[in-house]
Amino acid sequence: MAFVFVSLNEKGGIMAHYLVQASYSSGSWAAQIKNPQNRIEQVGKMFASKGIKFLSGYYSFGEFDLCLILEGPDNVSSASALIATAAGGAISKIQTTVLMTAEEGLEAIKGAGSVEYRPPAS
Repeated sequence: MAFVFVSLNEKGGIMAHYLVQASYSSGSWAAQIKNPQNRIEQVGKMFASKGIKFLSGYYSFGEFDLCLILEGPDNVSSASALIATAAGGAISKIQTTVLMTAEEGLEAIKGAGSVEYRPPAS
């Protein structure tokens, strides 16, 4: 048995979840070396004004420097906050993936059975 904990938005719908992966610009790294600070925590406070909560955040190495799991009221609010962040210049690359609960994924799979899709060759 699995337990899923969800939050509801102002309209009573389930809050959306996102995986955000980002890379810092070289200038951003240089600024952080001169003045180290927890940017994940600081940006999380900024996003809170849009109703977005950082559920978890990690520094990473490889293709991306950050990996975040966010919860937001809707795609538009979340995209607005992420666009503003990308426009600020500290981030050189950002990738966002909308996440679904297991229940939402199962509902999508079941719904696929009623779609009458035909490949181009048929």
